[in-house]
Amino acid sequence: MEIIGFLILFPFLAAFIMSCMRRSGLIRRTVQFTFCGVIVIAVILFSVMNMIGGKTVAYLPNTHLIDMFMLAVEWGLVVLVFYYSFKYRKYYCALLSIAQTGLMTWLELSGRASIEANHILADKLTVAMSLIVGIVGCLICVYAIGYMKDYNRHHLDYKDRRYFFFAMLFLFLGAMMGLIFSSNLIWIYFFWEITSICSFLLIGYNQTEEAMANSFKALWMNLLGGLGFAVAIVYSTIQLQIINIQDLVTFATSGEQGAQLALIPVVFLAFAGLTKSAQLPFSGWLLGAMVAPTPTSALLHSATMVKAGVYLLIRLAPALEGTTAGLMVTTVGGFTFLVTSMLAISQDDGKKILAYSTISNLGLITACAGVGMHEAVWAGILLMMFHAVSKSLMFLSVGAVENCTGSRNAEDMHGLIVKLPGLAYVMIIGIAGMFLAPFGMLISKWAALKAYVDSGSILLVIFLVFGSATTLFYWTKWLGTLVAVHHHSERLKNVTKKSEWTALLSLSVLMIALCISFPLVSSYLIEPFLMEMYHTYVPNLIGIGNLYIMIMMLCTILILPLAVRILTLGKKNKLVMSYMGGANAGDDRNFTDSFGEEKRMYLASWYMPDYFSESKLLLPSIVFAAGALIILLILTIGGAVA
Repeated sequence: MEIIGFLILFPFLAAFIMSCMRRSGLIRRTVQFTFCGVIVIAVILFSVMNMIGGKTVAYLPNTHLIDMFMLAVEWGLVVLVFYYSFKYRKYYCALLSIAQTGLMTWLELSGRASIEANHILADKLTVAMSLIVGIVGCLICVYAIGYMKDYNRHHLDYKDRRYFFFAMLFLFLGAMMGLIFSSNLIWIYFFWEITSICSFLLIGYNQTEEAMANSFKALWMNLLGGLGFAVAIVYSTIQLQIINIQDLVTFATSGEQGAQLALIPVVFLAFAGLTKSAQLPFSGWLLGAMVAPTPTSALLHSATMVKAGVYLLIRLAPALEGTTAGLMVTTVGGFTFLVTSMLAISQDDGKKILAYSTISNLGLITACAGVGMHEAVWAGILLMMFHAVSKSLMFLSVGAVENCTGSRNAEDMHGLIVKLPGLAYVMIIGIAGMFLAPFGMLISKWAALKAYVDSGSILLVIFLVFGSATTLFYWTKWLGTLVAVHHHSERLKNVTKKSEWTALLSLSVLMIALCISFPLVSSYLIEPFLMEMYHTYVPNLIGIGNLYIMIMMLCTILILPLAVRILTLGKKNKLVMSYMGGANAGDDRNFTDSFGEEKRMYLASWYMPDYFSESKLLLPSIVFAAGALIILLILTIGGAVA
């Protein structure tokens, strides 16, 4: 229990200390490294202790002072929102903030929230989430040390507020730790709101007009989800006398009289999860987060913000199975997966490709949670883990490439394997983790497909099949760009800092280690959690034969390039002239056509803007998703009341 309290409170202490260290230098870097190291060690220690000792459940009898402190902090956040809302004339954000905090204040002060329940829960899912948040989040913080130094040197027109930036990163980590360890809905809500405010402040870090507009978009969408969360808590406590998320799920699946009423708070919690995980029609806030520095994008897209949404949905999964609320979640998630995968095809901005890919993968995880079957939840958890590592690696790699080349356009990454081989190899590992066998994303999609077929949902199967096909398209296109080689491709100076390399190489090793060890992750983390959640035996979802095949594929991926390199050592490469449909001008970059005119050769990817551009797909998709969400939300509430 003590280590859980440490994991929650220490990042908040680190945030406070970092906010006080306004002068950059060796001392601040050393302190930040130390804080990250302490958190990683604590997370690993907690994971080992949990594996040995089992689940931790804690009921804290005297929490009145803690609850009042949380309420005071929530009103402090309201004041902050009011300040920015009136400063930038975004009054609707202030209204949303006061509405949800007013509801929670009335609930607390009326004494209706004083229901006996567990406050802290640490099970196998918590272990998995704490590893994601602690290790991946801290590596992003380490990366930020070197990155933000270059960032401020390249953007002299921005005020140097690195102390604030680093403080927000640690505050984010603390809020996420509190969220995943809490089982009391009021406590979860408290940390949920802190993550919303942190994302708002981090996205608007530059304080430019574009940054502030995008930060307010993130704020109002997440505040809307927070309002749904508050409504769920109020209804659950007053009508059902339930304040614990596990108790709510248990009652919803019990079949007892009145159990259908539990679907009302469940569907509102699911709505909050959809907003936080940036599902259509709320995807705009995550796309807007790209204006922030790369560490912010990596943190929001991989380890913290969006993972809070899918984490909540996975907790609710048993209550969603076979219900209208589950249909709402699967429809929105599956549709988001398909549409955003298609939208990613038409993008050439590296961060935007990753943003659409993130929303797409979150849609797949959301759909898995909505199906609610143990196979689907298994796939969703594995997807969440692989996505966190792979996507953080990709975001940080793109940021490093941008610092070296001055561009994050995918077309400008032609021949990166020659120009910046180290960064190219890191990016290849990240891309491989997203779609190549036997990396976990592909395995998870296979498990998800099986679950969709077993559930009888033909629509979900269609979403997954066509969405996966489009995913393959844009990842293959980007991978091909990286390894495209010109004879005269020039080497570029790699200005990546040691702290950045520490994070990139650590994430690369973590990606490969996770791929190799995922059967153990499944056996010791995911399957025990599923057996506990569904109160039934969960068979091994990956057969031994399939494991052998996957191991062979992995060995091929890792050994074949190495063997080719060994066999060609010391041998002189033979260079030949490229065929260009005309006479080569002699430099492999220009050719003479049939009319005797010299033309420059340019290799480009296929983006198909006439079919998959934002102008063609985005608005109709938002309208459809919003309509489906509203209709299914009404049907769920109406069915539960009737």
